[in-house]
Amino acid sequence: MNAAAAGAPAGAARGTEVVALGAHRSGPASIIIVPGWRDSGPGHWQSLWAERLSHARRVVQDDWITPTRIAWVGQLEKTVLEAPHPVVIVAHSLGCIATTHMGPQAAARVSGALLVAPADPERRAVLSDFAPVPSAALPYRSVVVASSNDPYCPIRLAGAYARAWGSEFVRMQNAGHINIDSGHGEWPLGLALLQSLVEQMDWAGSPLPA
Repeated sequence: MNAAAAGAPAGAARGTEVVALGAHRSGPASIIIVPGWRDSGPGHWQSLWAERLSHARRVVQDDWITPTRIAWVGQLEKTVLEAPHPVVIVAHSLGCIATTHMGPQAAARVSGALLVAPADPERRAVLSDFAPVPSAALPYRSVVVASSNDPYCPIRLAGAYARAWGSEFVRMQNAGHINIDSGHGEWPLGLALLQSLVEQMDWAGSPLPA
């Protein structure tokens, strides 16, 4: 699926600024930023969005270097359950896999998820505690974004994740791990995908700034 098919404004792929969402029926969303292994540093789109987006909360792990599933998922679930508004998750890399491991109580609070560059935990021993990756359909709308040359997860596997999870699938060409190292700072396309995701929820809100 290309950006337009996913509901993103066509201009977003060309780097135009994403227009803020308008006010809708049911109030704001809690945007939960879920970084991956080794966290998302300054300049990473997740860090920039955490500063920019209204009602954004960032999951903070005690150990970013040697992740364990119980600790990471537990911290994510705590953040989700404490959120004051319907939750939209914005996850990257191992954060995507942690999201799929959430239990039913936390998952029930989630209205949508943008899952960017999901990792393959079987490719690196340090991530193996997150394997096997859950294969059940997610109980909320989700969009998986993956790159044709991601060193952490083959595009075919990312597509298989999307099919198993019941997610929409957006393929990016030669975008690496969709992080600061591959030139994705503010990442307007991602903001457009998030905007589309929120606009199509049953409730609606305004997580993007005016």
